[in-house]
Amino acid sequence: MTRRKLTRDEVDLWRKVVRQADRLHPERLDGVHPQTLPKPKPTKPLPMSLEPFELGQAARANPARHALSPSVTDRLSRAPVQMDPKAYTRMRRGKLKPEGKLDLHGMRVDTAHPALTRFILSAQAQGKRLVLVVTGKGKYRDEPGPIPTPRGVLRHQVPQWLSLPPLAQAVLQITPAHISHGGEGAYYVYLRRMRG
Repeated sequence: MTRRKLTRDEVDLWRKVVRQADRLHPERLDGVHPQTLPKPKPTKPLPMSLEPFELGQAARANPARHALSPSVTDRLSRAPVQMDPKAYTRMRRGKLKPEGKLDLHGMRVDTAHPALTRFILSAQAQGKRLVLVVTGKGKYRDEPGPIPTPRGVLRHQVPQWLSLPPLAQAVLQITPAHISHGGEGAYYVYLRRMRG
Protein backbone atom coordinates (compact mmCIF):
# COMPACT_ATOMS: atom_id res chain seq x y z
CA MET A 1 0.00 0.00 0.00
CA THR A 2 1.60 3.31 -1.02
CA ARG A 3 1.11 6.55 0.84
CA ARG A 4 -0.45 9.45 -1.00
CA LYS A 5 0.92 12.94 -0.68
CA LEU A 6 -1.08 15.62 1.11
CA THR A 7 -2.79 18.25 -1.00
CA ARG A 8 -1.99 21.96 -0.66
CA ASP A 9 -5.30 22.58 1.17
CA GLU A 10 -4.58 19.79 3.69
CA VAL A 11 -1.11 21.24 4.42
CA ASP A 12 -2.55 24.76 4.94
CA LEU A 13 -5.22 23.40 7.26
CA TRP A 14 -2.61 21.49 9.28
CA ARG A 15 -0.41 24.61 9.69
CA LYS A 16 -3.42 26.63 10.90
CA VAL A 17 -4.14 23.96 13.55
CA VAL A 18 -0.50 23.90 14.68
CA ARG A 19 -0.42 27.70 15.17
CA GLN A 20 -3.54 27.64 17.37
CA ALA A 21 -2.53 24.64 19.47
CA ASP A 22 -0.48 24.82 22.69
CA ARG A 23 2.59 22.66 22.96
CA LEU A 24 2.28 19.65 25.20
CA HIS A 25 5.92 19.90 26.34
CA PRO A 26 7.11 23.51 25.80
CA GLU A 27 10.44 22.81 27.53
CA ARG A 28 11.58 20.46 24.77
CA LEU A 29 13.51 21.87 21.89
CA ASP A 30 12.14 21.57 18.39
CA GLY A 31 14.96 19.35 17.19
CA VAL A 32 14.79 16.87 20.09
CA HIS A 33 12.10 14.24 19.72
CA PRO A 34 11.57 11.17 21.86
CA GLN A 35 12.79 7.97 20.34
CA THR A 36 10.08 6.51 18.22
CA LEU A 37 9.38 2.83 18.19
CA PRO A 38 9.67 0.93 14.92
CA LYS A 39 6.40 0.33 13.16
CA PRO A 40 5.02 -3.15 13.69
CA LYS A 41 5.30 -5.51 10.79
CA PRO A 42 1.99 -6.23 9.20
CA THR A 43 0.68 -9.65 10.12
CA LYS A 44 -1.30 -11.88 7.88
CA PRO A 45 -4.89 -12.30 9.01
CA LEU A 46 -5.70 -15.78 10.23
CA PRO A 47 -8.02 -17.67 7.90
CA MET A 48 -10.91 -18.26 10.28
CA SER A 49 -14.48 -17.23 10.52
CA LEU A 50 -16.20 -16.40 13.78
CA GLU A 51 -19.70 -17.61 14.32
CA PRO A 52 -22.06 -15.08 15.85
CA PHE A 53 -22.35 -15.33 19.62
CA GLU A 54 -23.80 -13.54 22.61
CA LEU A 55 -21.87 -12.75 25.74
CA GLY A 56 -22.54 -15.38 28.38
CA GLN A 57 -24.41 -17.81 26.11
CA ALA A 58 -22.40 -20.78 27.40
CA ALA A 59 -22.62 -19.78 31.06
CA ARG A 60 -24.66 -21.96 33.38
CA ALA A 61 -27.87 -20.38 34.57
CA ASN A 62 -27.44 -21.36 38.21
CA PRO A 63 -24.20 -22.37 39.90
CA ALA A 64 -24.09 -25.99 41.02
CA ARG A 65 -24.86 -26.37 44.70
CA HIS A 66 -23.41 -29.04 46.91
CA ALA A 67 -25.96 -31.66 47.77
CA LEU A 68 -25.40 -32.45 51.42
CA SER A 69 -27.02 -35.71 52.37
CA PRO A 70 -29.06 -35.72 55.56
CA SER A 71 -27.81 -37.64 58.57
CA VAL A 72 -28.83 -41.28 58.99
CA THR A 73 -31.11 -40.37 61.89
CA ASP A 74 -32.90 -37.68 59.85
CA ARG A 75 -33.26 -39.95 56.84
CA LEU A 76 -34.74 -42.80 58.88
CA SER A 77 -37.04 -40.47 60.83
CA ARG A 78 -38.47 -39.12 57.55
CA ALA A 79 -39.00 -42.59 56.07
CA PRO A 80 -42.68 -43.51 55.66
CA VAL A 81 -44.17 -45.69 58.39
CA GLN A 82 -44.69 -49.21 57.01
CA MET A 83 -45.84 -50.85 60.24
CA ASP A 84 -48.86 -50.29 62.48
CA PRO A 85 -48.79 -46.59 63.47
CA LYS A 86 -49.69 -47.25 67.13
CA ALA A 87 -46.97 -49.88 67.47
CA TYR A 88 -44.54 -47.52 65.71
CA THR A 89 -45.27 -44.73 68.20
CA ARG A 90 -44.85 -47.10 71.16
CA MET A 91 -41.60 -48.44 69.68
CA ARG A 92 -40.18 -44.90 69.15
CA ARG A 93 -40.98 -44.05 72.79
CA GLY A 94 -39.14 -47.15 74.01
CA LYS A 95 -42.34 -48.83 75.26
CA LEU A 96 -41.93 -51.99 73.15
CA LYS A 97 -39.38 -54.47 74.46
CA PRO A 98 -37.02 -55.87 71.78
CA GLU A 99 -37.20 -59.66 71.46
CA GLY A 100 -33.55 -59.97 70.46
CA LYS A 101 -30.37 -57.95 70.50
CA LEU A 102 -27.22 -57.93 68.37
CA ASP A 103 -24.26 -55.90 69.55
CA LEU A 104 -21.99 -54.94 66.63
CA HIS A 105 -20.18 -52.34 68.69
CA GLY A 106 -16.45 -52.68 68.16
CA MET A 107 -16.72 -55.08 65.21
CA ARG A 108 -15.08 -54.49 61.87
CA VAL A 109 -17.20 -54.10 58.74
CA ASP A 110 -16.11 -57.46 57.29
CA THR A 111 -17.33 -59.35 60.37
CA ALA A 112 -20.34 -57.15 61.21
CA HIS A 113 -22.15 -57.63 57.89
CA PRO A 114 -22.34 -61.45 58.02
CA ALA A 115 -23.25 -61.32 61.72
CA LEU A 116 -26.12 -58.93 60.97
CA THR A 117 -27.36 -61.10 58.11
CA ARG A 118 -27.38 -64.26 60.28
CA PHE A 119 -29.07 -62.46 63.19
CA ILE A 120 -31.89 -60.85 61.17
CA LEU A 121 -32.73 -63.96 59.11
CA SER A 122 -32.68 -66.27 62.15
CA ALA A 123 -34.80 -63.78 64.21
CA GLN A 124 -37.38 -63.68 61.43
CA ALA A 125 -37.35 -67.49 61.19
CA GLN A 126 -38.01 -67.65 64.96
CA GLY A 127 -41.07 -65.39 64.56
CA LYS A 128 -39.55 -62.36 66.32
CA ARG A 129 -40.94 -58.96 65.32
CA LEU A 130 -38.77 -56.33 67.07
CA VAL A 131 -35.02 -56.67 67.44
CA LEU A 132 -32.35 -54.22 68.53
CA VAL A 133 -29.10 -53.77 66.59
CA VAL A 134 -26.43 -51.89 68.54
CA THR A 135 -23.83 -50.17 66.36
CA GLY A 136 -22.34 -47.63 68.74
CA LYS A 137 -22.30 -43.91 68.00
CA GLY A 138 -18.82 -44.00 66.55
CA LYS A 139 -15.92 -41.82 67.62
CA TYR A 140 -14.57 -38.61 66.25
CA ARG A 141 -11.34 -39.04 64.34
CA ASP A 142 -8.26 -37.46 65.90
CA GLU A 143 -7.00 -36.17 62.56
CA PRO A 144 -9.74 -35.37 60.08
CA GLY A 145 -8.52 -35.70 56.50
CA PRO A 146 -9.45 -33.70 53.43
CA ILE A 147 -12.36 -36.03 52.68
CA PRO A 148 -15.05 -35.91 55.37
CA THR A 149 -15.85 -39.32 56.79
CA PRO A 150 -19.12 -39.99 58.61
CA ARG A 151 -18.89 -40.58 62.32
CA GLY A 152 -19.55 -44.23 63.06
CA VAL A 153 -18.99 -46.47 60.05
CA LEU A 154 -21.33 -49.23 61.25
CA ARG A 155 -23.95 -46.68 62.23
CA HIS A 156 -24.06 -45.59 58.58
CA GLN A 157 -23.68 -49.04 57.03
CA VAL A 158 -26.31 -51.01 58.98
CA PRO A 159 -29.38 -49.19 57.53
CA GLN A 160 -27.95 -49.64 54.04
CA TRP A 161 -27.31 -53.34 54.60
CA LEU A 162 -30.84 -53.77 55.96
CA SER A 163 -32.32 -52.20 52.82
CA LEU A 164 -30.48 -54.55 50.43
CA PRO A 165 -31.16 -58.23 49.65
CA PRO A 166 -31.32 -60.69 51.35
CA LEU A 167 -32.30 -58.60 54.41
CA ALA A 168 -34.71 -56.22 52.64
CA GLN A 169 -37.39 -58.93 52.38
CA ALA A 170 -37.20 -59.48 56.15
CA VAL A 171 -37.23 -55.84 57.34
CA LEU A 172 -40.42 -53.81 57.60
CA GLN A 173 -39.13 -50.72 59.45
CA ILE A 174 -35.81 -49.31 60.70
CA THR A 175 -35.69 -46.46 63.17
CA PRO A 176 -33.17 -45.08 65.66
CA ALA A 177 -33.63 -46.57 69.11
CA HIS A 178 -35.01 -44.77 72.15
CA ILE A 179 -32.42 -43.45 74.59
CA SER A 180 -33.31 -46.27 77.00
CA HIS A 181 -32.16 -48.81 74.36
CA GLY A 182 -29.03 -47.02 73.12
CA GLY A 183 -30.31 -43.87 71.39
CA GLU A 184 -28.34 -42.90 68.27
CA GLY A 185 -25.98 -45.83 68.77
CA ALA A 186 -28.69 -48.46 68.13
CA TYR A 187 -31.54 -49.24 65.73
CA TYR A 188 -34.93 -50.81 66.18
CA VAL A 189 -35.51 -53.26 63.35
CA TYR A 190 -39.13 -54.31 62.97
CA LEU A 191 -39.35 -57.57 61.03
CA ARG A 192 -41.99 -58.88 58.64
CA ARG A 193 -43.84 -62.06 59.47
CA MET A 194 -42.53 -65.16 57.73
CA ARG A 195 -44.69 -66.24 54.84
CA GLY A 196 -45.73 -69.80 55.40
